[in-house]
Amino acid sequence: MECKCPRCRKGPIFSGKLYAFKGQTTNEYCPVCNLRFEREPGFFYVAMFISYAMNVAEMITIAVAAYILGVDLTYENLWIYVAIIMVGVFLFAPFNYRYSRVFLLHWLTPGLGYVPDLKHQA
Repeated sequence: MECKCPRCRKGPIFSGKLYAFKGQTTNEYCPVCNLRFEREPGFFYVAMFISYAMNVAEMITIAVAAYILGVDLTYENLWIYVAIIMVGVFLFAPFNYRYSRVFLLHWLTPGLGYVPDLKHQA
């Protein structure tokens, strides 16, 4: 997924790079087809739930990978698991922010879909 507008698939949803010091911001409108990304006030609150599900899946994957790579699952190694999982959470946070919003716009927004013959309104 390239984080493009769900209607025209040409305009970027975000300005800025995934891992940048100034952070990433969601564009208010698509620069190509003029679609307003925040469909209503508070629309992106639902993306928090998607991000939470992504985060849980990543934490489980990281813990299983640590176990497979040789970190024994014992009480003495509990803090090693916590540290490894927290590093993963912080590394994936910008990814989760971006792709939870993309997932919400592309698949969970009723009535919003790709329009291949859309005339550009920019």
